[in-house]
This record gives sequence, structure tokens and C-alpha cells, in this order.
Amino acid sequence: MQLTLWTYEGPPHVGAMRIATSMRDVHYVLHAPQGDTYADLLFTMIERQDRRPPVTYTTFQARDLGGSTADLVKTAVAEAYERFKPKALLVGESCTAELIQDQSGSLACGMNLPIPVIPLELPSYSKKENWGAAETFYHVVRALLADQVPPPGTPLPARAEGRRPRANLLGPTVLGFRCRDDVQEIRRLLDLLGIDVNVIAPLGASPDDIRRLPEADFNIDLYPEVSRTTASWLQRNFGMPATRAIPMGVGATRDFIAEVAQLAGIDASALLAAEQPGVAGFSSSLSRMPWYARSVDSTYLTGKRVFIFGDATHAIAAARIAKEEMGFTVVGLGTYSREFARDVRDAAKLYDVEALISDDYLEVEQAIGAAAPELVLGTQMERHIAKRLGVACAVISIPIHVQDVPARYSPVYGFEGANVIFDTWVHPLVMGLEEHLLQMFRDDFEFHDDAAASHLPAVARDARHAAAPDAVAPVEPVAAAVATPEPVIAASGEPIWSEDGERELKKIPFFVRGKAKRNTEAFAREHGLATITVETLYDAKAHYGR
Repeated sequence: MQLTLWTYEGPPHVGAMRIATSMRDVHYVLHAPQGDTYADLLFTMIERQDRRPPVTYTTFQARDLGGSTADLVKTAVAEAYERFKPKALLVGESCTAELIQDQSGSLACGMNLPIPVIPLELPSYSKKENWGAAETFYHVVRALLADQVPPPGTPLPARAEGRRPRANLLGPTVLGFRCRDDVQEIRRLLDLLGIDVNVIAPLGASPDDIRRLPEADFNIDLYPEVSRTTASWLQRNFGMPATRAIPMGVGATRDFIAEVAQLAGIDASALLAAEQPGVAGFSSSLSRMPWYARSVDSTYLTGKRVFIFGDATHAIAAARIAKEEMGFTVVGLGTYSREFARDVRDAAKLYDVEALISDDYLEVEQAIGAAAPELVLGTQMERHIAKRLGVACAVISIPIHVQDVPARYSPVYGFEGANVIFDTWVHPLVMGLEEHLLQMFRDDFEFHDDAAASHLPAVARDARHAAAPDAVAPVEPVAAAVATPEPVIAASGEPIWSEDGERELKKIPFFVRGKAKRNTEAFAREHGLATITVETLYDAKAHYGR
């Protein structure tokens, strides 16, 4: 057990909450103590939902532990059914309630309710949120389709003559990364291919919709962290194939179209004809990214060092985009999703980096600092880490905060998603360059901190200067005071920066300033210098330049 102020994933019952809140006509009874009732905050404040999550708590207190807390479970289950009238009921336990071992799922199953009761056994001390979401979705699908499973070896029924192919979209949930908009973009793409969407689950699906899953010809596994287990079960039991390509980025979207067309038995050449890989032009793709990434104002971004960390699906896809479509250099790739560690390690080999598999944000921060990237692509925590390190950042994965649940249409999947990705990744770098220019000229007479705003008329600027107190004439310093002290040999301790050295350091572009600072300090330590001056800075630059 570890005490920390940040975690990339909550306990598995939070994943169960995400599934229950994503669906309709489903309710979740959670055996939990007073204080574990934070679902409202998660889904109404961060996700901005217009309804409260369908979660009922037993809310036992310390005094209840002297008696039987099992009665609290039965009472909560009965009241939830009477009040909300769900078509399916999930019953589980929080981390604390798991220690009591009341077996709340078994208690609810023994109440003989006239609806499916789905017990959830989610080990809180060995598994985490995404696993809990995947396991909950799997149990919901398996329970509701149990009476439809055909005998082993039964072939998938042939598609009726004249009927368009049908696909299920599996994996989108609330508190996912841009799931709402991704679903809309993929539906639009499938419509261009002549494919109908049968069911979207769990987002917006009811138990009746889940029972219609076998009516599709194949499944589209959009978010493997949530839906891979369910897609595999449907393939084993119903013979329904599932996609593996994640349509994030132009190249991956092309691969996705080809894979979907193969599974649907259709010809996608008409759509792919507009896609000309490697051609820079507005007509080369349905997305603007290929041309924009090769345009004049983007060429100076080629070779930028990027560190990527997030859930496995988005991290792997982002690395491919960064390398193949943006021309960046991937200097770090990692994930907190231990269930997909092998996939991330395999992807990291493509970029000659060692994969970082960790859920410790301090370890991630240390790795980012050592890699000295110019852009960090990560989660909400990487946004804070990048800010501390003075590096540009863009969020590509959950966990997220409210600013990553935008009101506008902002997918990351499909061709429009590629446009969004280009803007999201490039703008921090471009704005960073403007900030660097302002810092370079901060000592200029026109741009220093006390200067009036340059957009104000001359009258206003003159009035501001007139209102300022008279400046005191500076006293002529003695000759000894202006003499630049020679660097002294350090007896012990770290070298310190002189004022002129720090001033010169600030003139170095922000995206390489950290590396220059570390190299100069290492040079000073190597040569036994206690004070780092301007001369030391340039001596270090010349030393490492050789």
C-alpha cells in the first residue's frame, strides 16, 4: 500500500460506476461506508452530466460494524429496485466493504428480484479502474446474453440479401477520453462505407440493446481497455469477429477502413481513393493533417522530442502519429495500464526506447525530466509535470479534468480527429515560441515589465509615464564593483548561478533550456566551479558542442 496524492486509476468499483452510469435502465448498488460516496462529483462535475449517476450506497458507519451489515445490503437493494425500477441491477463492494466480506452480490441474488441481478466481485487491492470497467461490461453482456449463446461450432448466420452490414461499437464510456465525439465520428465514417451501427455499448445502451448485440455482423473494439474482454467472449461464443485497428491518426484510420471493409465484405476503394499516403496536398486526404504537417509553419517542428504516457490504446496510437505523421522524435513511451504492458513494450521497440510501465507519477516525472522532451503527451498529471518542468504539453488520455470534456465537437478518432490532434499538439509548441520571443526581449526598452501596453495610443502611454514617479539617477559604481568576478573553485556543494548567468540562461529557448541548464551545471561540477557565469554557460556550450 502506498500513500500518494495522485493516482492514474481509481479502484475497480469506480470502473463499475462508469459502466453503470454509461448505460440506461441499469442501477448499481454499492456496499460502501460513509465517505465513499463520490460518484456524483465524478460524473456531474468532471463529465458534466445532466443527471446523477445511477448509484445507491449502503453507507454503513462505524457503529454498524457491531451488528450485521448484511441487512443494510438487502434494504438498499430492495429500496433501489422499488424507487428506480431498473431493467438490470449491479451489486458490488467498495474497497472498505470488501474487508467485511458480506458477499453483497450473493445476498442480492438470493432476494429473487424479477430482474437480472449481476453480482460483481472486483478485487480492490489487486486490480484497478479500467480492469473493473472491463470486467463489469463483460459480466453485464455475459449475464444478459446467457440464454442466447449457441452450441459450440455454430457458424455465424449469413447476412440477408440486400441488407447493409451491421457493426457494434464497443468500449465507449463516460469519463473516457472524447468517447462521445469519437462515436459520432466513427458512425459518420461507417455511414460513408455503407455500414449500419447496430448497438453502441456501454455508452447509451440499455439491457434490451445488449441483448441485440448478436444481430451485428462484427464488432468494432474502439477502447480495448474496456471492451477487449467482451469482444473476445463474443467472438468465441457467437463467432463475431472484432477489429484490432484503432482509428487514431490518418494512417491508422486508413488501416481501420481497410479492416472494417474486409470484415463487412465490402469494397472501400472509393473512400480510400481519396487517401494518398505520402502526398502533401489538400486533396491527398479527407483530413487536413497530412498537408498541415508538411506546411511551412510546421517544418520547424520536425524532429521535436516528444514523451508519451497514458492508457495503452492512446499512447501507442499517439506514438505512431508523432513519428510517422508529425515528424517528431519519440524519446519516451509508457503506460499505467499494466494489463497492456506487453503491447506498449512491443510498440516502444519501434522507436528504440524503453517502455515505462508505472502508476507512480513521481517515477513518470523523473523519466520525463531525464528524457528532456520538448513536448509531453499524457494525462492530467503530465500536464502538471510539464508545467513544473517548463515544457509544452497536450492531454491525450484519461485521467482528465473538466477542460478535456469540451462543449465543442472534438474527437480524436477518424479523419476529423486527426485535425483535432494536429491543432492540440502543435499549438503548445507554437505559443511556446512566441513566449520565448517575449522573454528574449523582456529587457528591451519597449517590452520590459514596466512598459505600457504596446497597443495603447501614444496619449495613454505618455500619461502613464507622466504619472510615474521621477526616477532616481543611478549612482556611478566604483570600478571594483563592476569588475566581473572570476569563477572560483568549489570546495563542496552544487554550483550556483550568478545574476548575469541566469539572465543569459533565460534567453535560451524554453524547450532546450532545461537541457542547457543541466549540461552547464554538470560542466561546472566537472571543472570545480562554484559560480556559473555567462562565460561558464558558453564554455559549457562549446564543450558539449564538440
